[in-house]
Amino acid sequence: MTDRMKKNPGEETETAKKPSKKKKSSSGRPARSAEKPAKASPGRKKAGSSKPKATQSASDRRKDAGASAKPAPEQIAKAAPGGHSANHLFSDYETMATYVAELQEKGQGILSGMVDQHAAKGRNKVQAPSDPLNMQDTMADVFTNVFSDPYNVMRMQFGMWEDTARLAESMVKKATGNDVDPVAEPHAGDRRFAHPAWTENQTLDYLKQSYLIQCKWARELVNKAEGVDEHTRRKASFYMEQFLAAMAPTNFATTNPEVIEEAMKTRGENFLRGFRNFIDDMERGHGELLMKQADMNYFKVGENLAMTPGKVVYQNDLMQLIQYAPTTDDVATRPMLIIPPWINKFYILDLQPDTSLIRWLVAQGRTVFVVSWVNPGSDLAHKSFADYMHEGIFDALEAIEKATGENQVDTIGYCIGGTLLGCTLAYMAAKKDERIQSATFFTAQMDFREAGELLLFIDDQQIANLEKQIDAAGGVMEASAMSKTFNMLRPVDLIWSVYIDNYLKGKEPKQFDLLYWNSDSTGMSKEVYLFYLREFYQSNRLSQGELVLDNVRLDLGRVKIPVFMQAGEKDHIAPPRSIYRSARLYGGPTRFMLAGSGHIAGVVNHPDRRKYHYSTNDALPETMEDWVEGATRHDYSWWPYWMEWLNEVSRGTVPARVPGDGKLKVIEDAPGSYVKVTTV
Repeated sequence: MTDRMKKNPGEETETAKKPSKKKKSSSGRPARSAEKPAKASPGRKKAGSSKPKATQSASDRRKDAGASAKPAPEQIAKAAPGGHSANHLFSDYETMATYVAELQEKGQGILSGMVDQHAAKGRNKVQAPSDPLNMQDTMADVFTNVFSDPYNVMRMQFGMWEDTARLAESMVKKATGNDVDPVAEPHAGDRRFAHPAWTENQTLDYLKQSYLIQCKWARELVNKAEGVDEHTRRKASFYMEQFLAAMAPTNFATTNPEVIEEAMKTRGENFLRGFRNFIDDMERGHGELLMKQADMNYFKVGENLAMTPGKVVYQNDLMQLIQYAPTTDDVATRPMLIIPPWINKFYILDLQPDTSLIRWLVAQGRTVFVVSWVNPGSDLAHKSFADYMHEGIFDALEAIEKATGENQVDTIGYCIGGTLLGCTLAYMAAKKDERIQSATFFTAQMDFREAGELLLFIDDQQIANLEKQIDAAGGVMEASAMSKTFNMLRPVDLIWSVYIDNYLKGKEPKQFDLLYWNSDSTGMSKEVYLFYLREFYQSNRLSQGELVLDNVRLDLGRVKIPVFMQAGEKDHIAPPRSIYRSARLYGGPTRFMLAGSGHIAGVVNHPDRRKYHYSTNDALPETMEDWVEGATRHDYSWWPYWMEWLNEVSRGTVPARVPGDGKLKVIEDAPGSYVKVTTV
């Protein structure tokens, strides 16, 4: 948090300590002060400090407001969603004036940024589509089919009316002091309605249950639509969930008891702070709202993130190669190469010392190399998937041999980096290239038949729209667009809870390393992005042995090296069933392991944290259901289990290797400069 954020603007103005002169109204009479009544009631004791208001500082007045104590939940339950007296909110006018002046100044920069951004896109002579995900046509198809059957519509309508009538009846009973069971309840994991006021306050309780009843009706409307194909129905269901998440009563200041409580505590300053946060996010996005999920000023890559010691020993247009410094006297004979996804930055594997997979691997006696992908600009829009194989993996293998003298390595591929690694293994098998001797995959798909909710964004119309969007951005899929897509997979947690905290409560973004990494996203070149969508998600060619890369047909069945496949139980980006199908494509000894949690926490789970669990089964039967039935569950991290496997397939030790001691000279310290390039 910056010093400017820590201070209240009112504390920085000298005028806050001086009495202000009374202004005259248009009638010539002195204007009535908003901070004290025109006439005090007889015998009424004045609240707050004994100091005269005119000589109190803005800071003192805020302390006085806080001295009345934070409202108890039962107070909010009684007050919400009713209004508060006008002289209670925004009573610190000097603070308000400071905010307004700051916002006006920033507003000019935002308008200038918007003009520049639109001008840049105009120079590309391509108009980005207004509906790139084709939501309008999808919902139109569903509603046309729904309302073509009046009987079905009336049946669903009567069902909603019945639930609404039951709710009204229960509210009458509740008002007369009777205990009643709710007609509609949020699911167990829904934290939006956790505040006691949603149950204790009858108005809020009614509003909550009405919303849940309408959600039930809207979902049924989509699910019962006749005459639409399953892909269209799933898309419509996804888009409906976005709408329902947006319309939740928790997203509105007057119906969110937590926001009302914050307004009472701060005398309305939360709204000013929230608007400033909104303006800051607009300024950061040059006129486009880029919502901060974490404090973007607190974290610095290389200072309090990605701190494992190492050196950049090689670089080209697409990547820097980092070699990490050893912490053991001896290391495994074969070096290890990590290929992370280029959708995000590699330091998810090196966030903090106590969670870092990279640091842990070094401590296990591994010579670790990591590819740090470039954040591409329009000059790299032509780079292809085959270029990422040649300039990413193959150039890294050559550099590792120069740095260590070893021409055989162990590898790790994470997410799309794992998909690239799988393609590379099939390519190398066809070429009889044996430099990679083992492969570990973290949530990496090769078979995309059951690739989860991301499949909803992949059809001909959507890809055509995305291509126009990329062309309008200069040939690169913008990082903000990628980030929004992933946030839509969890709209309540990654969009609307952030909206409430940042803009309604006026909170400063959290100092949370994982959310910072999530916001520090990257773009993707047009050629790579469209190839990925069409060849993998849409056509699923790799799993069918039909994918051709650099004139070589790829067959994963020809890959005979040991393979370890990790999946996450709750992974919504690379679902475990999809990973299991992928594991069965390889022709050599393959081990599948199912970790607790999802796409990130299922991977980054340091043993010292003693969290989650994992399941193992050395067999690889035809279905995942059969695998689960024969699996054994274990507590905590899967890393030691995986290291046992790795030590079995990668034997032998040599004296530790120091970056720069081989034929490659040091370019700069880790984490390098490529990872520090941001898009905003």
